[in-house]
Amino acid sequence: MSHPRSRSALGAEAANEFGSRNPLQPGFVNERVSSRVADVVDSEPHDPRQELGAAELRILYRKEAEATRRVEARPGLWIAVAIYLLFSAMDLLLIPDVAAYTIEARFAVGLAALLTLEAQLRRGVGAEWLDVTCAAAIIFGYLGWLCPTILSAEKESVSYYMVFGTIFMMGANLFFTFRFKLSVVTSAIILFLLFIVNYFVPSTPTYKLILAIFYISCFTFTSYVNWKLNEERYNVFLNALEAKIQHREATERGKALLRLSRTDPLTGLENRRAIDEKLRDYWSDWQKLGAGFAAILIDVDFFKKFNDCYGHQEGDCCLIHVANALSDLIKGYDGSIGRYGGEEFIVLARMDKKDQVADLAEAICRTVENLALTHELRRDGISIVTASVGAAFTRKQSGAKLEKIIHEADRALYLAKASGRNCARLFDPTDPQSSDESENLAALLKIAIGQDLVSLVYQPIQDVKSGRLEAVEALMRLKMLDGTLVPPSLFIPVAERTGAILELGRWAIRTVCTELLAGDHVRVVSVNVSPIQLKTPGFAASVATILGETGVTGNRLAFEITEGLEMEMHSDILRCISDLKLLGIKIWLDDFGTGFAGLSWLRLIDFDTVKIDRSFLHDCATPKGMAMLQDIIALVRNRGHKILVEGVETEQQMGLMREYGIDKVQGFHVGRPIPAANFQAKRAIQKRAFPVLKSA
Repeated sequence: MSHPRSRSALGAEAANEFGSRNPLQPGFVNERVSSRVADVVDSEPHDPRQELGAAELRILYRKEAEATRRVEARPGLWIAVAIYLLFSAMDLLLIPDVAAYTIEARFAVGLAALLTLEAQLRRGVGAEWLDVTCAAAIIFGYLGWLCPTILSAEKESVSYYMVFGTIFMMGANLFFTFRFKLSVVTSAIILFLLFIVNYFVPSTPTYKLILAIFYISCFTFTSYVNWKLNEERYNVFLNALEAKIQHREATERGKALLRLSRTDPLTGLENRRAIDEKLRDYWSDWQKLGAGFAAILIDVDFFKKFNDCYGHQEGDCCLIHVANALSDLIKGYDGSIGRYGGEEFIVLARMDKKDQVADLAEAICRTVENLALTHELRRDGISIVTASVGAAFTRKQSGAKLEKIIHEADRALYLAKASGRNCARLFDPTDPQSSDESENLAALLKIAIGQDLVSLVYQPIQDVKSGRLEAVEALMRLKMLDGTLVPPSLFIPVAERTGAILELGRWAIRTVCTELLAGDHVRVVSVNVSPIQLKTPGFAASVATILGETGVTGNRLAFEITEGLEMEMHSDILRCISDLKLLGIKIWLDDFGTGFAGLSWLRLIDFDTVKIDRSFLHDCATPKGMAMLQDIIALVRNRGHKILVEGVETEQQMGLMREYGIDKVQGFHVGRPIPAANFQAKRAIQKRAFPVLKSA
């Protein structure tokens, strides 16, 4: 189905095209890519003859023809003058008595015409005046030849020579691209002059009649030919106009489709493909010209919760608001912004100093916060939409690759989210959490299990009343290829960021079951579980598989869940915890009091044990610290949970735990982390000392 445009609209386009002499200039590209693509793709070729009036087309044709006449006026006149002068030979042959005068007249008229035309071209006069000059040259050239010729005594030769006057008629219609009216007027003047001369030149009436008929026939024939040529030129113009419009529409259609392929359909920002291309350009300029730039990743905080609370339509509106606000901000920095993922955006900006990058990253945070979009499902004390920002900046480094700056920005974003969200972090190569060393750790973690670089040690957990070993906590250890130990504070965050924690977590659970639980070396082993594991579909099923393969019942395992920033309170985690409890696995809340979600978790989940962070015990040296510990103990006890206090290192602290009625304790005073072999050996000694117990 065609989409007809108004005559004035197409006329404006065509006038713009021929007025500017740029047929490819886009005249009607809409700002909205999607609507423009629909218009362009669905449209059919336009015929200007059906959409413009004759008057409008004639105006456009005259503009086009004017340029053509300007170009063709000079060669046309020069050729006509050359032929005009060459006919001087005929003057010498047929009218030798006046040949000198005719030749002189020819040269005078020809030279005057050429000089006049060249002067006009130099001054840039219009094509209409150039046509008048050429027409005048034809008329005066005819008069300049005719006047001396009729004075010749060679009357018979003159009567025959008059036939050549038709050449001037043909010149007016064929040598030049005159408009039809001008060519007819020029030919008519020559015809009129010939009739006058024919009347006075002595000859027979028959000759005069034949010559008159011949001149009239030539006039009619050449005028008709000129009319047909002008019509043909007009049709060529129409076809060319139609072809140019179709070509322009096809070009715009291609450009619109290209823009669509590089544009995010929801936000209107550049999509990942376009950003990746621009990133390569920025990187090339950095490598060749030293033009530094920043890559900034923006992640909308708790966006899944926003979708769950308000619906996906409101979620889309939220992303559009954020995209528009950030786009307006980035314009002031001459940067580029695109949508890099679901709720993730990326900014590229040319910058020379790290301070500028940090300022822009912070401005992005504040811009999103200032939108004040309501987000009531958050549990971190903030009820509006915010964003976490990670930024990286080009710097001199060996073996630098294009992808590295994005990896660095991603690592900075991870630290921003780990720092409480709604903040910006700039990649710092000296920070162990974000440095290149963490990339080495990421590579090491991929081979850690296969190369036996990872192991478990177990720290005793004691029952306060009985003094008996109640359980042990499995703690993961990692060593480098050269045997150097890597602190858990370094490799655990890297494992969580890279996803290696999933495989390491399954390995730890299986190892605990085979090393201690399958042989009844201890009653219960607690294993730290990352929020990433709880969010992973099928985690509970994988645990059930391990229990079945090792022959261990679920009540022998306890999973410690850290109260931290990554423990988002959504259905996936709650469902996973419920499935784990169905397996009989005990759920402990670790590091209670250090995060923000502890009270909410106590309300939603029936924890078997709550571990109070060691910092509260160590602060008991002051009255304020002592009161804080008592308040936390009272709070947990009122919820009916068992209490475990970690960090017990002295007998005095142990006595305090007995005084407060704590259920279980853990710390160096109870026992340091030791390998599984120690518990296995101890169990073997017990079996040898009390063989009756085994048979019982």
